[in-house]
Formats: sequence, C-alpha cells, structure tokens
Amino acid sequence: MTALEKLRFTLAQVNPTVGDLDYNLDLILDVWNKHDDISDLIIFPEMVLTGYPPEDLLHKESFLSECKKNIESLITQSQKNKSAILIGAPFYDEEKLYNAALLIDNGHTQLVKKHHLPNYGVFDERRYFISGQDSAPLDFRGTKLGVMICEDMWFPNIAANLKSQGAQILIVLNGSPFEIDKQQIRLAQARNRATENHLPLLYINQIGGQDDLVFDGTSFALSENGETLLSCKSFEDDIRTLAQPWHNEHNKETPLPLEDSAIFKVATLGLKDYMRKTGQKKVLIGLSGGIDSALVAVIAVEALGAENVHAVMMPSVFTSKESLDDATNQAKRLGITCETVPITDMVENFIKQQPDTCGIAHENLQSRLRGLILMTKSNTTGAMVLTTGNKSEMAMGYATLYGDMCGGYNPLKDIYKTGIYKICTWLNATRDEIIPKNILTKAPSAELRKDQTDQDSLPPYNILDAILDDLIEQDLSIKEIIAKGFDAATVQKVARLLRLTEYKRRQSPPGPKITSRTLSRDRRYPITNGYQ
Repeated sequence: MTALEKLRFTLAQVNPTVGDLDYNLDLILDVWNKHDDISDLIIFPEMVLTGYPPEDLLHKESFLSECKKNIESLITQSQKNKSAILIGAPFYDEEKLYNAALLIDNGHTQLVKKHHLPNYGVFDERRYFISGQDSAPLDFRGTKLGVMICEDMWFPNIAANLKSQGAQILIVLNGSPFEIDKQQIRLAQARNRATENHLPLLYINQIGGQDDLVFDGTSFALSENGETLLSCKSFEDDIRTLAQPWHNEHNKETPLPLEDSAIFKVATLGLKDYMRKTGQKKVLIGLSGGIDSALVAVIAVEALGAENVHAVMMPSVFTSKESLDDATNQAKRLGITCETVPITDMVENFIKQQPDTCGIAHENLQSRLRGLILMTKSNTTGAMVLTTGNKSEMAMGYATLYGDMCGGYNPLKDIYKTGIYKICTWLNATRDEIIPKNILTKAPSAELRKDQTDQDSLPPYNILDAILDDLIEQDLSIKEIIAKGFDAATVQKVARLLRLTEYKRRQSPPGPKITSRTLSRDRRYPITNGYQ
C-alpha cells in the first residue's frame, strides 16, 4: 500500500461568515478536533478563515493582522492534533497579498498561491490579490499533494504542471457560488482534470449565503478515471471522510437537485443566512394575493419559521375581493399572522392635498403608501421588509421606487416570472398545494387601476422572458434577437426599457444570484447611456 493509499481525507463543507474571524476560527477548530482521530488531512474551502468574498475588508490592515494571528493560533494547535488541515486564507508574502491555501501540520506551514484570479461577473480578485506563480506540490506524509484554488482548476495547465512535478492527487479549495447548471459544469471540469492527468481529485466548496451570493457546496471526490467516489449534499453543511478502500458501497453519488428545487433552496438559504449573519430574526411581507408575494411568503416560512413571518394586506379601491381572499387563504395555509391595513382613505387624503395626482403618479402613490406602511411597521417592530419583485419586473422597471421596492432583501430578484410559475407549480406538486390554485391561474395584476393586468404594459411573460434572456444572459444585439423571429417593435421596446430603468435597479435591495448574469454584480451598465 502506498503512502497515498494510507491517507484519510476529510472534506469539510462548511458555512463561514464573512468578516467574523473568531467564528470562522472556532468553526475550523471544532471540525478539526471532532475529526482528528479519523482523519489525516481535513480540507476546508477557499478563504474559509475570512469567509468569501471578503471584498474591501482586505484593504484594512487591522483585518489582515487579525487573520495572521488566527493562522498562528492554528499552527500552535497543530502541535497538539494528530491530523493536519488545509485551509484557504489571505496571506502576505514579501508585502504582497495572495489568495492562498495553507497546509498546517505539526507546527509547520506550506503555502500555495492562487494563480488565475477571476475578474469577471461577481468576481473582482485582481482588486486585492497578486497572482501567484506556478506552485509545486506539497509534501505531506510521504505523498505529494497537487493543491489548486478554485479558478485554477478550470485551466488545464495548472493541474498538468502539478502532475509533471510528481503530484499524486489533486485537491481543489473553492468558493464557487451557485448559478443554474454550474454544478454540472464544475463536475465536468473536475473530471477533465482527473482523467487528463490520471490522478484522483478532491473538490471542496463552501456553502451559505453571503449578501447576493449563495454557495451550494456540492463537494465531491473523483477517482483517477473520473468516477465519483464521494459526494456531499447541496445547500447543507456536510463533512465527509474518504478512507481506504476508496471503491466501496458507501461512496455513492448524491443526485443533484432538480432546477426548480435548486432555485427554491438557493432563495431559502440566501434569506436564512442573510438574516442569521446580520443578526435579524423576523420579516414583514406585503401580501397582495399575487403569485410573487405568495412565493416569498413560502420561502420566508421555510427559511425562518412561520412564527417569524408577518403579512400585511393593504387593499385600495382597485383591490379585488378575489385578491383579498387569495392572500388570506395563503396566510392560513402557511400559518403566518396577517393583518389588513386599507389605504383607500390615505390615497383620498393625499389627493385632497395634491389634486393633480393622476395617471402613473396615482398608481405609484398607492405603491409608495404601501411601502411607507411596511417601513413604518419595520421601524416599530424591528422586522425586516422583504420585497417581492421578480427579475422580469426589475428588468423592465415595472416596480415603484420607494414603493414595492422598499425593503432589505428580495428572494426573487434573479428569478424570471416564468420561473416563478414553474417553482410554484413544483411546490404545489410536492407540498400538497401550499399555494392556492387560483393564485397560479389568474392573470397577474398590480391592481393599481381598474381592470389592470401586467400584459397591459408588458409583452406576455413567456415572450418577455425569452427576449430578456437574450439581452441579459446571452448579450445579443437587437438585430440578432429579431433575427430569431421575435417581433421587432416588441424587442425594441424591451431593450429600451431595460436601458432606461437601470437607475431603479441601482436602488434595489440585494437578492440571491440564480442565473449566469444577475442585474447587479454581473451586469454593470452605466445609468447615463446613449448606446441604443
């Protein structure tokens, strides 16, 4: 039996908190001590010491100094423990800051520096780090470990270089956020690296929500032939030890969640961690009887418990009895408290003072009064307001600043309207019709004027969302989209509204990244923009 075959590797898929250095240190120590007797090497995610991404905390000397002290604490602890740890952390070397992986074993440290620094989409690592040069394998108890950090796995040259220097196993530390289809793409890339170099590969990713990112975990181990030896759960803490023999009946691949299930889990975990990591417990929701607020209420109950969710219905003269009944029914099905605060008299009193309020101003007035009510209740109760706008609406500016955009977090921010319907249909199929059927079947409406429906102002959502996907995710031109068969006037209208309403999106609350291109970090268009 070779030295590698004797080693026991523990994949520590954990949920660190950005900036909470004491919490992260305790998290590492707790896992280390609990698995010390059954492991030789415990592997943690990228930047686990700080949480990922720490962003401009890395510009604070006091923050980096505290990181250094915590690394020193781990080095001291390593003299007491039998096993070693491999952690991600920021590391100064000759006055240069690196995104690093540190192997800490029996009072000694070895270092790997991240080479490929991502600087696209949600990533901005070149703002903080220096690119490391080609790293050599780390010597660990008679075995050479080929350690890579996240992005480095996506480039064949790094793994090939480690193999050429004698690496016997590839280990990848990751802070890779969720987006649709990303899990399968990661696995395919990892299989390529394993089979190209004929080396086993361990992939360790963090979990948890961090502002507008959600990390899904989904860590795994592959054989030298790309066979799955071990897989961790998605969206959960999961600590798994891979011990010899690697090919056994316990090492079965965990199936990935279906798309609708995964999106629901992302939205739920994003909200849960946003609340937990910011020290909040309770939320308020404006419950309208529509599908968006219904789904937000389900997500909130799943994330926080029904006892921490309070709904407010705020009917106007245009609110139908159908909507009130649907909202009441939804609250009862979820077991959440719900109150009614009519706004009809408030609207009339305002118009007495401002008699010129009409048209779109009158519609926005209703939305802003509702936002005012929710924010006032937030101030008096300490509960955070959840907004309920979906990606289709946010893209078109079909939302009111200081009205329905008021709040601290939006679970639906990166989910198109057609996706909302799919998730709700999946929920009803798996959770005994948790959303009233009428909410799914009636025509969507803001109910800000008589007989209003969304399609008075917007194309049908199946058409709108397809055009938006081409404009946003695919970055196609208007001509290219029209050439696909869409109506020219409709495409031009959608593109124009997308461009003109950028200023609104800059003022919207955070929400979890779902798609490959969100309307915030991933897509940075100027507000003042003359390009047609």
